[in-house]
Amino acid sequence: MTLKVFGDRMSQPSRAVILFCKVNNIEFEEVTIDVVKRQHLSQQFAEINPMRQVPAIVDGRFKLFESHAILIYLSCAFPGVADHWYPADVSKRAKIHSVLDWHHLNLRYGALKYVLHTTLGPTLGRPLNPGAAANAKKILESSLAKIESVWLKGSGKFLLGSYQPSIADVSLVCEIMELEVLDEKDRFRILSPYKKVGVWIEATKASMQPYFDDVHGILYGSKEKYQKQREIATLHSKTRRLFNWFDYEHYYKHVM
Repeated sequence: MTLKVFGDRMSQPSRAVILFCKVNNIEFEEVTIDVVKRQHLSQQFAEINPMRQVPAIVDGRFKLFESHAILIYLSCAFPGVADHWYPADVSKRAKIHSVLDWHHLNLRYGALKYVLHTTLGPTLGRPLNPGAAANAKKILESSLAKIESVWLKGSGKFLLGSYQPSIADVSLVCEIMELEVLDEKDRFRILSPYKKVGVWIEATKASMQPYFDDVHGILYGSKEKYQKQREIATLHSKTRRLFNWFDYEHYYKHVM
């Protein structure tokens, strides 16, 4: 039976799994679970993933969720996957696990929360939250600094100083790509101080083309949508300030 991947391409973990399958020529059926439409909360999907989160896979009778676990499974279960993605060497595997374990409460937490509280919130029925965004930004910037100083140590362009990408590179770079939906100036302010991170992002993207841009196409399209929303919001804000000024002038002339 063909592997089934259940996901939403607006979800970083979903993109990582889909991208990995495409890069490694793993035959699969992509089943879209629209998070905005709350399809992940359905009872039907809960039978695949009781946590009701994307991504998840079904391979024959085998079901699995959590993107890192899925990437490890795919690396081991499909013989055509090159060793560098998840090396047979136990010490190299342990290093990759250290990056993946660190990812969840650091880069993922910071990037996800920052994007949610500055941009995506209203789409998911949540108000923007500047205070929470400020806290998330601190975690995000600290995480980028750690990638720069710890995970990119060594002569290779990829994480852990490697010369070829691993599943850790796929997972983390897809996370950082979430920042594409931000205002371009904001995104530049966040990423520009970390030169090695920038080189790593470009090297990782290049190593997975043309599939990388294909999988992230929905994100690039969303970037344009959110930019237009920001422009409209700015225009409305300026208009309100202008009307408030006219109201004040009217009050000053006719009441004072």
